[in-house]
Amino acid sequence: MTAATRTGTAIDVGIPTVRTAPSTTGRPDVPELIDTFGRTARDLRVSITEKCSLRCTYCMPAEGLPAIPSARLLTADEIVRLVGIAVHRLGVREVRFTGGEPLMRRDLEAIVEGCTERVPGVPLSMTTNAVGLEHRADALARAGLSRINVSLDTVDRAHFAELTRRDRLDSVLAGIRGAQEAGLALLKINAVLMKETLSGAVELLQWCLDSGCALRFIEQMPLDADHEWARENMVDAQTLLSVLGERFDLREIGRDDPSAPAEEWLVNGGPATVGIIASVTRSFCEDCDRTRLTAEGTVRSCLFSDREVDLRDALRSGADDEDLAQLWRAAMWDKWAGHGINAAGFVPPQRSMGAIGG
Repeated sequence: MTAATRTGTAIDVGIPTVRTAPSTTGRPDVPELIDTFGRTARDLRVSITEKCSLRCTYCMPAEGLPAIPSARLLTADEIVRLVGIAVHRLGVREVRFTGGEPLMRRDLEAIVEGCTERVPGVPLSMTTNAVGLEHRADALARAGLSRINVSLDTVDRAHFAELTRRDRLDSVLAGIRGAQEAGLALLKINAVLMKETLSGAVELLQWCLDSGCALRFIEQMPLDADHEWARENMVDAQTLLSVLGERFDLREIGRDDPSAPAEEWLVNGGPATVGIIASVTRSFCEDCDRTRLTAEGTVRSCLFSDREVDLRDALRSGADDEDLAQLWRAAMWDKWAGHGINAAGFVPPQRSMGAIGG
């Protein structure tokens, strides 16, 4: 049973091809999360829930994703333990909490605080839609959260309601203000680039410039739950640059870090910038440094690979930290060369973005 198999009107999230551990033949005896292509994963994305308060058309079906039974979700203590293993044994340097929508977890503050205590000094960030964030931003900052990325595709209320199937733009904007007031800045805005959002791209960039937010556009990838993505319908980075260039003076400055996904452009001479994550047309797979932990406790080495390695069952069966680290190393040694979107015969992953975590 696959992650995107429809049963009636629902979508079964399921767990894709989960293995105890792949082969580590030829792997050097080093602690870091290396793979066979010479990459080292140092950026950990931790999905903590499949639930979300919005229903963005490129991420979730209108009815949402089926609930994962609570017993299958990692607990706060389990998340903290695995983050500790990632940092202290595997060389991870950054941690980001994702969903679904992480604010849907009532124990989010406890998760952040626990990780802050376990891995002091390691940057802890979160990707969120910011709905309700104004009520929790102060507590999250006190718990140790250092930065927030907000998913926001438009600042037009009617268009926002159409894209997300929810009339919650006011709450999102309030959440952004609350995060800034709590000291969670420089705040980044992530906008998925689609035909539906291209006409509002100039307005969104101007709003970010006025609001002190850093904007990054992301080419739409085939990670929608309804599997309706088509290459011929996507808007690429060059098209966006042409549209933005009619209003703004843009000067390319590239990437500060080869593993950073966003290419940056100075806007009107700076200091403000706009970024574009061209995952489809300008793939950066060869420099990828990410490892992902799903809400159910499986390691996913690549967004587009449905091969996952289960840590949760091993953890709950009494595995010690080094046993879990070895499973994680094996999962990453097995990482693909790249997503292969542009290859003939490309097949999208079973899980949608909402079920994987960003």
